[in-house]
Amino acid sequence: MALKIKICGITRAEDLEVLVRLKVDAVGLMFAEESPRCLALEDARRLSEQAQGRIARVGVFTDAEPAVVRAAIDHVGLDALQFHGQEDAAYCAAFGLPYLKGFKVTGAVDEGALRQRYADACALLLDAGAGGGEPFDWRHWPEQPSGPCILAGGLGPDNVGRAVRLLQPWGVDASSGVEGARKGVKEAGKMMEFVAEARHAAAGQ
Repeated sequence: MALKIKICGITRAEDLEVLVRLKVDAVGLMFAEESPRCLALEDARRLSEQAQGRIARVGVFTDAEPAVVRAAIDHVGLDALQFHGQEDAAYCAAFGLPYLKGFKVTGAVDEGALRQRYADACALLLDAGAGGGEPFDWRHWPEQPSGPCILAGGLGPDNVGRAVRLLQPWGVDASSGVEGARKGVKEAGKMMEFVAEARHAAAGQ
């Protein structure tokens, strides 16, 4: 199965257009208020309309009130959801869309237990934290995941190839690693290099 590639924290139409041309699998639209990449609903709607039918649109939330999630689904148009806080499985499944469940990795990961708790999740996303730019200790990556696991946190063009070869994740997710000095502003060259490095590694090159 081909490696899945998601780029999170998209804020500009031109960045989205680059990702459409690169044929990545998904983009993340941030609705977590603490994030510098958080989008107003109207801005998110414009990006969503641009992406519709061309690339999967994932709404990213952290311990949001259900009404906030519903408003984004209704007003923006989303294909999937990503929850990055303490949300339980019933909450995650309540919105009727496929979802990813994110976890901050600080030690050994009991992937089987997480998968049992979030049995409806289409994938688990293992992350270092909220856009900090540093990877977690990859020794904590589960040796033989029993289902789809996405690697996130501190990934960029310089290390994604090594990560894919070493860990063989189902998918990879980048945000700050494909940005320049301004958070939320992606760099086309970094995105292109990231995608190329990830795909070369997944193909065994």
